[in-house]
Amino acid sequence: MERGMKNRPAGMRTYMLVSLGSCVVMLTNQYIYQVFNTGDPARMSAQVISGIGFLGAGTIIVTGRNQIKGLTTAAGLWATASVGLTIGIGLYEVAILSGVFVFLILTILHKFDDYVRRSSNVVELYVEMKANVPLGRFLRAVRAKSLDATNVQVQEHQSASDEFTSFVVSLKGQRHTHHDDIVRIVEKIDVVTYVEEL
Repeated sequence: MERGMKNRPAGMRTYMLVSLGSCVVMLTNQYIYQVFNTGDPARMSAQVISGIGFLGAGTIIVTGRNQIKGLTTAAGLWATASVGLTIGIGLYEVAILSGVFVFLILTILHKFDDYVRRSSNVVELYVEMKANVPLGRFLRAVRAKSLDATNVQVQEHQSASDEFTSFVVSLKGQRHTHHDDIVRIVEKIDVVTYVEEL
C-alpha cells in the first residue's frame, strides 16, 4: 500500500502476486515430493529465491542524476516471496510474524528513516548552475557558509550550448546545521538556478 500510494514501483498487488506465486510453488513442490516420491523438496523454493532477483532488479533504477531508487522495493519483494514460501510449507506462525515485520518495516520505519535523514548535517544535492560559471565559484560560496563540499560529479552530457551546468555534490554542515538548512543555503547562492535533494 505504501508503495502504491506514493506511485512507486511494485504496489500492493505486486506483493500479493509474489507471495501467492511463491506459496503455489512451494505447495506444488511438496505435492510432487509426497505423491510421486521424487525430486528435491528444496529445489523449487531455491529457484523462487533466485528468480525473484530478476523481478527485484526490474524495480531498481539509476536516474540521470546518479540516484539509485527501488532498493527497498526489491528487498520487500524478496522478503514477500520468502513469506509465501513459509505459507506453502505450512509454517503459518513464521509467515504471520515475518509478514507483520515486513509490513511494519515498509510502512512505519520509513518515517524513522526520514527523521534520521532530516536530522543529519550531510546532504547530497543535484545542482544546476548558470552556464559558463566556474564550479570554483560555487565551491567558494558554500565554503563561505561553513559547508564542506565533497564528491563533486559534473554531469557529462553538457555542451557549450547548454543554459546551465549540472552536477551532484555532497555537502556537510557544522554540527548544529540541519539538513533543511543546507538546502536553503544552496538555494540562496546567486549562481544556482535549481536544487534537488537526492
